[in-house]
Amino acid sequence: MTLSDLMVFSPEVAAARAEGRAIVALESTIITHGMPFPQNVDTARQVEATVRAAGAVPATIAVMGGRIHIGLTAEELDSLGQAQGVMKLSRADLAACLASGATGATTVAATMICAHLAGIAVFATGGIGGVHRGAEASFDISADLLELAATPVTVIAAGAKAILDLPKTLEVLETHGVPVIAYGQDDFPAFWSRSSGLRAPLRMDSAEAIAKAHRLRGVLGLPGGQLVANPIPAEAEIPRAEITPVIEQALAEAAAQGIAAKAVTPFLLQRIFELTGGRSLRSNIELVLNNARLGAAIARAMTA
Repeated sequence: MTLSDLMVFSPEVAAARAEGRAIVALESTIITHGMPFPQNVDTARQVEATVRAAGAVPATIAVMGGRIHIGLTAEELDSLGQAQGVMKLSRADLAACLASGATGATTVAATMICAHLAGIAVFATGGIGGVHRGAEASFDISADLLELAATPVTVIAAGAKAILDLPKTLEVLETHGVPVIAYGQDDFPAFWSRSSGLRAPLRMDSAEAIAKAHRLRGVLGLPGGQLVANPIPAEAEIPRAEITPVIEQALAEAAAQGIAAKAVTPFLLQRIFELTGGRSLRSNIELVLNNARLGAAIARAMTA
């Protein structure tokens, strides 16, 4: 079996590849593990439409029927949005899911792998995983960080998820040589909030500069990708002073209930959704759309 046997491109993505047009990869866990049907599919379509409106082609990535789908048709997106028992795929699960013929949704790490295999250099998401609080005891560190150090894809996110230990997340990224670039500001954003209170290691103010840095990493032979930390639009943010007590309450509840490993993040996001009366999800959608717009601009600059 060859790589070409494992990958299938949607007609839209296949045409874009043939014509050398800008393409932006999108993950699929937001569809299967982020919200219920039909809101999940409606949101995914909105993100794809945002990429198109910004002059690029969206490529939502998922594993279905033993093949990696680079771009989903409308029918495939509907099917994925209603599927049950979908695997949440990272680097460790990708080959096993393909071998078993199961349906799998790609996390940041798995989306990066598949995008790179498909020749796609830009990936827009919500927030990356990182170092969980208490990781000095649990060793709970997302595979997203090591993937950024290994796979040459530029990832646009609203920083790391604010439920994480952000100082340790930045330290791990620095240790592994991952460029962390704040877009248009000096502060590292914190998902729902425009500032984490931490200074970003790098700042760039244009899509063209980010695209040039990506190309130069290839010229220099440097492995890995770039993290572009794009702050949530001001009108959609939940300020840090307001969201921090909510996060602390959700973390305390997770600890009291013994929730651990892969179950932690979904539990926390759900509790924060409940505690904010749904505001956190509305902000989440807005930041993903904002990242999709910037991702399209960077992808266009890369193809220029």
